[in-house]
Parts: sequence; C-alpha cells; structure tokens
Amino acid sequence: MNNFIIRLRDLFFVSIAILLLSPLLIGTALLVWIKIGRPIFFRQARPGLHGKPFQMLKFRTMRDAIGPDGQPLPDSERLLPFGKFLRATSLDELPELFNILKGDMSFVGPRPLLMEYLPLYTPRQARRHEMRPGITGWAQINGRNAITWDQKFEYDVWYVENQSFWLDTKICWLTMMKVFRRSDINAQGEATMPKFQGPGS
Repeated sequence: MNNFIIRLRDLFFVSIAILLLSPLLIGTALLVWIKIGRPIFFRQARPGLHGKPFQMLKFRTMRDAIGPDGQPLPDSERLLPFGKFLRATSLDELPELFNILKGDMSFVGPRPLLMEYLPLYTPRQARRHEMRPGITGWAQINGRNAITWDQKFEYDVWYVENQSFWLDTKICWLTMMKVFRRSDINAQGEATMPKFQGPGS
C-alpha cells in the first residue's frame, strides 16, 4: 500500500480507537498524575517520515532525578515501579494515538528513535524513514528491546520493502499477544535499550 492509502486507513481506525479507549486514556493519565506527578506526558522530538522531526507523545514513566555531576541518573534509577507497569503493558504508548491522528505516525511502521541517531545510520538503515514511524512494527514482534540494533534495523528495512495490509494485520495481532505476555520489554542488563552507537552496536 502507498502512504496515502495507509493514511486513510489510519485515520479511520485511530478515530475509533480514541473513542473506545478514552476511559482508559483518562484513567491512566490520572494515575500518572497521582503516582509520578506532573507533567503527565513525556514529549520528545523524534524523526518521522523522511526524517522530519515531530513531537512524540507518551505517558511519563520516569521521575526527574539528577546525579552529583548534574546529569540525569540512568534509566534504571529513574524508572518507577508504576512506570515499569506502564511499559510492560504498553499503556505508556497510548498517547501516540494522537500522533497518528495528527499524521506524524502510523499504527505499524519502524519505531521512532532519537534524532541524534540520524547521522549514524548506514544508507540501508536510513530506509526505515521511507515510511511513517509506527506504534508497533516488524522489529517489535521479533524481539523488541531484546535484539541488537543491527537486527532491529534489518527487520525495519524488511518491513519497508514488504509492507502490505495483511502483514500489518499480522503485526497488530502478534503485538497484542506480546503485550498480553509482557515479553521482550528490556534488553539484557538494561532498563530499556542501550543507546545506538552506530553500525555493529
């Protein structure tokens, strides 16, 4: 499918999803406010289609904590128990529905990573930006944070080259199974995923 058809499909389904999930969105927002505090949302610039930056929206899962050197503490020390629950259940991703509604993201596609990674990609790895980033993707159902960066990018590029309605349907179904089992949330020895250092990392 081309990007225009995917966009029409996303608009249809995201409108339904926001309507049906609005009680869950509101309830989760209230719990984040109570257990973690404000701001409720985590906003960060991420590269979208063709690498164009957009503000990705998620529920906040970490506390603000600075070490003696003035730098933020490691994720493992800032990630709160309730934040771990949000990540394990993927509830922290729910606000990304509004990114889909706005047109910055799609339901399925390569996950939006950090802007600082853009100059580190090989030409093949950079092909992941030929499509809108997704809430879930081929890499997420094939290891998520438990695989290497090179493996993740190979899955992303394979998806770009093979995207179809039926593949997207399969990815969405398998994603729900992953969320239910709470599998592949963390890389071994990390709270989330170590930073990408370039090819081979």
